[in-house]
Amino acid sequence: MLIVEIVNTREVLRKHLGPLGDRLVGSVLDHEAQVEKAVIQELEKALKSSGIEANILSVEDMDLMGSRLEVPLKLRERRQVIP
Repeated sequence: MLIVEIVNTREVLRKHLGPLGDRLVGSVLDHEAQVEKAVIQELEKALKSSGIEANILSVEDMDLMGSRLEVPLKLRERRQVIP
């Protein structure tokens, strides 16, 4: 399994959108989601052309803390069963 963290999403989006994009980043546009979407599209093309089958996931609220990956769980329902 691979995990890729894109750390300069704001700069990438600003570079591609120019001066107008600089104003929109953070206020109107979700820079992380936009860059992730573009990277996933490119990755999908590359994997298909190599004959590689894969699942690509974009996960929200995941954090890399040093060498530790923190993934908060968003539970739909939780029950505690006590006999």
